[in-house]
Amino acid sequence: MSLEVIEAQTGENPVATILIMHGLGADGRDFVPVAEQLDLSSVGPVRFLFPSAPVMPVTINGGYQMPAWYDILGVDLVSRQDESGLRQSQASIEALIAHEKSRGIAANRIVVAGFSQGCAMALMTGLRHGERLAGIAGLSGYLPLADKTALERSAANQDVPIFLAHGSRDGVVALPRAMATRDALTALGYPVEWHEYQMEHSVCPQEIADLGQWLLRVLA
Repeated sequence: MSLEVIEAQTGENPVATILIMHGLGADGRDFVPVAEQLDLSSVGPVRFLFPSAPVMPVTINGGYQMPAWYDILGVDLVSRQDESGLRQSQASIEALIAHEKSRGIAANRIVVAGFSQGCAMALMTGLRHGERLAGIAGLSGYLPLADKTALERSAANQDVPIFLAHGSRDGVVALPRAMATRDALTALGYPVEWHEYQMEHSVCPQEIADLGQWLLRVLA
C-alpha cells in the first residue's frame, strides 16, 4: 500500500528525517503547522514527512469512510483490535523509512512520531524496526497490540528514547489508557519521557515546545 506523502525540508541536504502520522479522519496536512513551529536549526536541515492514511470504513463511526491507519472496533480501543490493518499500515510506514535510508538518512537520524492513531502507528512501527532509530514520539495515543510488544520488539531499539504526551481531559483516548502505555513501556526498559497537559484530545503550545526540546536532544 503506497501512501500519499507531503514532504517539507528546512534546508538543502537534510541530516535527519521526522516522520509524522496524523490521527483518525485527518490527513497529512494536519501536522504541517505544528512542524513549522519547531525550531530545530541547531540540528541542521531536517526533512519532514507527513503521510496520509488510506480511506477506509471505520466501525466505531458506523462504517463511515475516512482516512484511518486501521479500523477502530470499540470504544475501549484494546479489547478488539484491527491487527491486520495495524500490520498493513506498519508495512507502509516501514517502506517510507526504507526510502529515507535510500536517500542517505541513517536509521539513527530518523524519528517516527504521531498523534492518536498516528501515535499508535509510531509505537507499533518504531518498537519493531530492525535498526536503531533516533526516537519515537507519541501524542495523545496508546500502545497497540500491547500483549505482543515484548515478543515482537526489536533488540536494536530496546533503548530508543520515547516521548509521550497526553491531555488530562482527553475524551477520545482516556488518560488511564495512555498511562498504561507509559507504564508498559517503562516496564520493558524503555527510557520514556512523559508529559501531561491540561487539555482535551488536541495539541497545545507547551507540548510543542517540550517536543522540540526532546527532538533537539535525540537528534543532537
